[in-house]
Amino acid sequence: MGITNILLFIGGLGGTEVVLILFVILLLFGAKRIPELAKGLGRGIREFKDATKEIKSDIENSVKDDSSTTK
Repeated sequence: MGITNILLFIGGLGGTEVVLILFVILLLFGAKRIPELAKGLGRGIREFKDATKEIKSDIENSVKDDSSTTK
């Protein structure tokens, strides 16, 4: 699902544009910084997913509690 969202985002870009963007990122950050940036991005995405799951479970639990008290 996540990769399809990324592909939909860059769907309007051709191969040349993607290569150019990657080349500019390489020039700006350097080869040594890119893995660190990717690792930080991965951590951020993981924390966001965990927070989303936590909020979703809290909402589901409150709905279950409300439905059990009304019976």
